[in-house]
Amino acid sequence: MFVKWSMMLLLLSILFFNFFLVNIFSKNFFLIEYVISSMSSMDLKFYFLFDWISNLFICIVLLISSMVIMYSNSYMNSDKNKNCFCIIVLMFVLSMIMLILMPNMLMIILGWDGLGLVSYCLVIFYQSTNSYNSGMMTIISNRVGDVMMIMSVLFLFNFGSFDFMSLNKTELILGIFIILAGMTKSAQIPFSAWLPAAMAAPTPVSSLVHSSTLVTAGVYLMIRFNYLFTESLNMMFLLKISLITMMMSGMNAYFETDFKKIIAFSTLSQLSMMMIIISLNMPELAFFHLVMHAIFKSMLFLCAGLIIHFMNGNQDIRMLGNFFKVSPVIMSCMFISILSLMGYPFIGGFYSKDLILEFFFLKINNLILLLLFMMSIIFTFMYCIRLLYFMMLKSILSMNYYSVILDFKMVIPIYVLTLFLLISGNFILWTVVMNSKIIFVSLMSKFIGMILMMLSFYVSFFIFKSSLKYKYSMEFFYKMWFLSSLTSMIFMLNNKNLLKMSMMDWKWMEMMGPTGFKNEMNKLALPNFWLNLISFNKILILIMLMILFLT
Repeated sequence: MFVKWSMMLLLLSILFFNFFLVNIFSKNFFLIEYVISSMSSMDLKFYFLFDWISNLFICIVLLISSMVIMYSNSYMNSDKNKNCFCIIVLMFVLSMIMLILMPNMLMIILGWDGLGLVSYCLVIFYQSTNSYNSGMMTIISNRVGDVMMIMSVLFLFNFGSFDFMSLNKTELILGIFIILAGMTKSAQIPFSAWLPAAMAAPTPVSSLVHSSTLVTAGVYLMIRFNYLFTESLNMMFLLKISLITMMMSGMNAYFETDFKKIIAFSTLSQLSMMMIIISLNMPELAFFHLVMHAIFKSMLFLCAGLIIHFMNGNQDIRMLGNFFKVSPVIMSCMFISILSLMGYPFIGGFYSKDLILEFFFLKINNLILLLLFMMSIIFTFMYCIRLLYFMMLKSILSMNYYSVILDFKMVIPIYVLTLFLLISGNFILWTVVMNSKIIFVSLMSKFIGMILMMLSFYVSFFIFKSSLKYKYSMEFFYKMWFLSSLTSMIFMLNNKNLLKMSMMDWKWMEMMGPTGFKNEMNKLALPNFWLNLISFNKILILIMLMILFLT
């Protein structure tokens, strides 16, 4: 089942790539329209918009989904519900495709809500209290974005059409709704707490969610409809929120030791960078970085999943050092993806990140915003260098690897994505970005990225040589500036009774939920259960009663 769907998605990805080439070189698009119903002056239409943005993004989504499903065939091999897992992942991909192709607000809500509901099913796939809490945090945080989308539908009802293409001017209120919806889906402050919590899902799901589907839905929506909120007030608000989120995620990634959470915080950092460039009115550049980020982040997660698989589920980066001896090729692929995340010259992510840096220094003159952005970039380099340091050079704790036989179906997706990462950066740069704008900057601005990279090397080396002791004041950096507590448990901070009740609820959910039901069914399946149910004393009483009635 997994291999068939993987091959089918790969063929569809190649088909949409051909559509992209036709669109980008002929400079046209295809629009398929079907009128479902008509009431007075309003038509309810079903749209499919095939332009170069939607075709390229669907190509990337289908390619990554194909690789993830092939990878899952081995990763989820011992799981009893692996076929159910495959179906849920396919529903997830279908929801994302609906969101990408449809420029009609009513139809976008179908894909938007589909992503939210299916992501909840994937986060709680491993049934436990922790997964349940993470799933609830994910779905409730995303409900805020759903409310904003419904408000947008009500607002568009006044114009007599649900199509964005019928709007030919900037609308302040509609722009605010779209910005808030995008902020919730792409986990900007104050909605950032659900993104690390979604790490409770299986690693292949994390690869799909954090690269090209769920978290990028908000960014894609804002890229597609950026002309609706080009007001300076909206743009400045989005710029400041994104800078603060990028700073926070960089700090947390640097102090974190959980492998998957570091990659999750790096996703949040890159999403903030996309939001920053959208707020500077460069949607093509944001889309370029979105595509490059999707490729190297999915590859990074697949490498991480393989390492965690061999480390028997352990996710501590301090135990990574020995793995280079086990599989140098996989670690080399991971090394390439981390360098791409850093923006190392002439590897995939460099082409988009370098352009973003240049454009930011060209457009922004505010000293505080410039310092915030430069500090965020330095933190990005620092957590990448820290990850490379623990992965390549240092092993604090020794770890035994259990299964060191590399499965063919787990390795091939990583190789394919590595090859695609090395080729795609230059190709997309010359086909998409250079057709729209050319940026002229000073020599200092051109080399600012390399200067910041060298500075972060020196700072990281200084920190590694010094011994940082744990202090309670550093909890602020470890726990996302206490955002998780503020957004999910704000009413429980000073109320112990509510906290006790919530602990009771967790126990009830564990006992009466799917896990408890499964345990009870397992008991019923045992033959000794029915013998133990009827005790020896009860049998004696029944025999005595039968004798009395017979006499």
